[in-house]
Amino acid sequence: MTPAAPQHAAKPYAGRKIHFIGAGGCGMSGLAEFVLAEGGEVSGSDMKPSALTARLNGLGAKIYIGHQAENLPLGVDLVVASAAIKQDNPEVIEARRRGLQVQKYAQFLGGLMQLRKGIAIAGAHGKSSTTAMVSYALRCAGKDPSFVIGAEVPQLGGGAHVGKGEHLIVEACEFDRSFLNYKPHAAAILNIEEDHLDYYRGGLQEIRSAFADFAAGIVPGGLLVANTADLGVREIAEHCHVPFESFGIGGNYDWRAENLEARDGRFTFDIYDKGALFVSVRLDLAGRHHVLNALAAMALCHWAGAPAEAVAAALGEFSGAARRMEILGEARGITVVDDYAHHPTEICATLKATKARFNPKRLWVTFQPHQHSRTRFFLKDFALALAVADKVIVPDIYFVRDSENERQAVQAQDLVSELQRLGVDALYIKDFDSIRRFLVESLGTGDVFMTMGAGDVWRLAAPLLADLGGQEAVPPARSQDGSKKKEAL
Repeated sequence: MTPAAPQHAAKPYAGRKIHFIGAGGCGMSGLAEFVLAEGGEVSGSDMKPSALTARLNGLGAKIYIGHQAENLPLGVDLVVASAAIKQDNPEVIEARRRGLQVQKYAQFLGGLMQLRKGIAIAGAHGKSSTTAMVSYALRCAGKDPSFVIGAEVPQLGGGAHVGKGEHLIVEACEFDRSFLNYKPHAAAILNIEEDHLDYYRGGLQEIRSAFADFAAGIVPGGLLVANTADLGVREIAEHCHVPFESFGIGGNYDWRAENLEARDGRFTFDIYDKGALFVSVRLDLAGRHHVLNALAAMALCHWAGAPAEAVAAALGEFSGAARRMEILGEARGITVVDDYAHHPTEICATLKATKARFNPKRLWVTFQPHQHSRTRFFLKDFALALAVADKVIVPDIYFVRDSENERQAVQAQDLVSELQRLGVDALYIKDFDSIRRFLVESLGTGDVFMTMGAGDVWRLAAPLLADLGGQEAVPPARSQDGSKKKEAL
């Protein structure tokens, strides 16, 4: 029996004044919108103006550009800070001076989850896409869920929504153990892999332990949906205090995909529930990894009471989140695509899916490594993953969160050397303007060019398209650095 949803007729944020530091991030702006929709007053700040800060101002918030103590209005009774905000931030210091409560993004989101029946999707890869799938499918099924996703989703009108339904769907990130703030009624663990090793210094075992703690937070009587082909996920599921349902391709899983057929990298398949044919699905998204995401989404939507055919139809219509193999435009027979992948496993899956989807004459990638520490930890794995592409360009590493020692320990040229050692046609070009000029002279008809990484490499695409004489597809609103979220990097 599923646990009852909390009562959410009352609006605990109505009339409250809440200040958001780092309000321009996808997740943070979603929380601010939630408060506005519940009748609260919102102020906040971010370092640069963006479409998201403009949207918040248009909804009645007051978002300042730049961080300074004077941004905190009188009467504020709660301050929410992005995980990227340091303790020496002048607004944090001012809030402490006034004796105000300061919460992290994940703490505040965990509080919101107590007002709804929570669904949380965790995993090293696929969180944003699967969270968006579940949100879109439940909306199409008439459930009108609330959701907070760490990426913009055009078909959902953004990355956050306050619905009238009983469910709140959230992307649950493991960095900083943020997802331990959530107490969902149902959760999925898609996979577990080494990442954020600047934080998880104990490696894979420490990461698995954090995911086990996340599963332990599921409300009694709830459900865990688990990719038990992953040994770490299987161990957590088998020791979880709530029932679990497994998912996978073929094999002996509760939710399994059979009879897979691919056309242009996009899969049609049958879903079986505990051995019985449940429904057939045809995905619009390319890549075998999305079959697994769709299985997890179907299991969660079924738990939420959505009809199978409605969910299958929604999954077939779902075109993805921003910066997930997002087609930005075409010119001179050259297709320009953008993707957020910044981990070797993601890079390899995305490049294979891109080749299957477009069958390009040549696949060009400009990969911007994210963090010096991550580049150092995964240098050889990055090279093996990027070797799927035909041509690789590497600019300087996107510097965030690392120490100066880490910055000196590895450079973009080290990755290029590793790629060249593998026989990959790779070169280092320091900045985007130089890359753009090189590409204008080098790209040809039938090529696919992809910007890839969690930093601001996406900024290269629009001027490149302009130089090629093409038109850029209108992108959704993005945070100031174009990333899916600041909270989880």
